Amino acid sequence: MNYEATLEFLFSSLPMYQRVGAAAYKANLDNTEALDRHLGSPHQSYHTIHVAGTNGKGSTSHMLASILRRQGYRVGLYTSPHLKDFRERIKVNGEMISREAVVDFVKNNKPIIEQLRPSFFEMTVAMAFDYFAREKVDVAVIEVGMGGRLDSTNIITPLVSVITNISFDHTQFLGETLPAIATEKAGIIKPGVAVVVGERDDQTDAVFEARAAEMGSPLVFASDVYKCISSEPDSQGQKLVFTSDSGDFALNCDLSGDCQRLNIATVLSVVDSLNEGSVLQIDRESVVQGIATAAKDTGLMGRWQILSDSPLTVCDTGHNVGGMALVSAQIARQKYDRLWVVFGVVEDKDLNAELPFLPREAYYFFTNASIKRAMPADELTEKATAAGLRGESVPEGVAEALRRAREKAATQDMIYIGGSTFIVAEVPDL
Repeated sequence: MNYEATLEFLFSSLPMYQRVGAAAYKANLDNTEALDRHLGSPHQSYHTIHVAGTNGKGSTSHMLASILRRQGYRVGLYTSPHLKDFRERIKVNGEMISREAVVDFVKNNKPIIEQLRPSFFEMTVAMAFDYFAREKVDVAVIEVGMGGRLDSTNIITPLVSVITNISFDHTQFLGETLPAIATEKAGIIKPGVAVVVGERDDQTDAVFEARAAEMGSPLVFASDVYKCISSEPDSQGQKLVFTSDSGDFALNCDLSGDCQRLNIATVLSVVDSLNEGSVLQIDRESVVQGIATAAKDTGLMGRWQILSDSPLTVCDTGHNVGGMALVSAQIARQKYDRLWVVFGVVEDKDLNAELPFLPREAYYFFTNASIKRAMPADELTEKATAAGLRGESVPEGVAEALRRAREKAATQDMIYIGGSTFIVAEVPDL
């Protein structure tokens, strides 16, 4: 098979959560463990850092990978989902896995794939772990796909476990309450392995404290240690000032979103944890450079990404209650005459929880991504209108919705594109 045929096999033959939803979810690690045994447990040949959480785990993972690379380590990075290219999921030192490596993995392991019928995610995790071993990485930053306890990535024993925060998302799998969701994410905590939790929350702190105590794992809440006391946008992203017990210090970051203030605090605490007790040691200069060039070094896209200045056009992958709250607050601080929003969601989203966070003054172009799980534009329009938002349905897709927004927007206006990772993925000029 060539690369295109290989992708078609992966997308069409293996159940993929992003496309089919619950049918792709496996509530156990059986397939992952079988694939791992077949491949010779490749993840045991390098160090790992495991990153879970509802929001911010992608940005946190990319910043950590950038820092480690600046320190001189050879770094693997596994994240999901991808936006434009499947190979975005698996990178070494910022370079995507080659097409040839994707083809070879599937060709060499097709019998076991056909025997086990793993999900798309299970197979992709196995491919990543195998590729990192073949590329002889020193360390791999591994982002959890969903939850933690039953996630396919949860066969590793990392140097440090990271949980960014807890919000409502994937409740049909992870639970209907924040403590239930936290319990699933706390499942990545391993015996004796240090844990960094990004943000405190009265509803979830006790879950992490109990799990860490049970596992004998040192626990740190990053928000207790580092606080951002100021941030200002600049041409490269933003300038931030943090404070800690050792004093104030400034950082630059080429990621512009407000959420990065929380993510950077988490990253700084992870670096502290590594320096205190692991074989990986990271100096201050590598931290400063790695955060300043995280997007550039890793190819991260879609996090408050500015597509044009006139009119100001921004896309962001924030897609749940916590993410939309942060995004809406950041939109409110922008300067514009009128706000136009290209917006779409997947069918399993709790719109009753999310719609109240959306700007009421905006005009919306309600649309749908070209995946099976997308909520049809007409259905979304009906629900949003009932919630007091005004706009029009654009069932033709994201490109047409953005074209209409640009047609109506003046140079002093703002266009925001979001609601779902899959909406951002279909922005033509991303």
